[in-house]
Amino acid sequence: MSERIAVFEKMLEDDPGATMVMFGLANEYLKSGQTDKGIETLERYLKFGVDEGAAYGMLAKAYESQGNTEKARESYEKGIEIALAHNHPTMAEDFRFELENNFDD
Repeated sequence: MSERIAVFEKMLEDDPGATMVMFGLANEYLKSGQTDKGIETLERYLKFGVDEGAAYGMLAKAYESQGNTEKARESYEKGIEIALAHNHPTMAEDFRFELENNFDD
């Protein structure tokens, strides 16, 4: 386990509701190839945190890497909705691009 993951896990143990720590931990899990843990942590983050779209993109990529195109598509679609609600049209457009170019209709 990486030192960064250990630090984030300890921080989250001390404050289980720390959403920014959840986000950071999920990112570290994904970077280290621990996709299942990354997805689980992102899902938890999205239940409690206020996200402006980035976590949905991370989640979609993680699901894609596992071959779960249905969940990836759902994540991108929700990410578009959230990104637009937070005035991030470029992020929404990036997610639309992914949907249009990487998923069969």
